[in-house]
Order: sequence, then structure tokens, then C-alpha cells
Amino acid sequence: MIDMEAVIGFDWDEGNALKSEVKHGVLQAETEEVFGNQPLLVFPDAAHSERERRLYALGQTDAGRMLQVTFTFRRLGKLVRVISARDMSRKERKAYAETP
Repeated sequence: MIDMEAVIGFDWDEGNALKSEVKHGVLQAETEEVFGNQPLLVFPDAAHSERERRLYALGQTDAGRMLQVTFTFRRLGKLVRVISARDMSRKERKAYAETP
């Protein structure tokens, strides 16, 4: 469980932001909206956490676009560092929809 109360902002890497926008068509603003909306489901990304602890979130933008966002934390959990953002897969949408 992440403590979004402790998060004060985002730490964007230009390359990651460009990758999400060009490859997946997801803007930075849309990605950030996911963290302010409910439900926000967060899971560990153990397969990609060799060098740093990574997580991924399933959530919605203000317009209802369903996104999967891979991220980590910076500055002791105060900043979200987005690694990638894309539309949820069919399997992810189903899991998200089944959340109480």
C-alpha cells in the first residue's frame, strides 16, 4: 500500500515521458491524474525490481481512460518517478473492474 498523502509531486525523466507519449499515446498530465483518482490499485513489480523497487498501478484518468503505470519512488516516498504508462490490457481491465 502506498501512502499518497506523503507524495508531494512527480519526478519525470524526459526519456520515460517521451516513451509513454510517443509509444503509448499517454501524456504526463493523464498519468499524474491516475494517482489522484480512485480506485487506484498498486502492485509490486518483482520481475523488474532488480536495481530498485518498482511498482505498477492500475487506475483511471479524469476522463475515464484506464491506464497501467509503472513507477518507483524518489526522495523517501515524496516523489513518484514514472517509468512508463500505457492503456490497460484486457486482463488488467478485468481485474480492475472486479475490484470492490
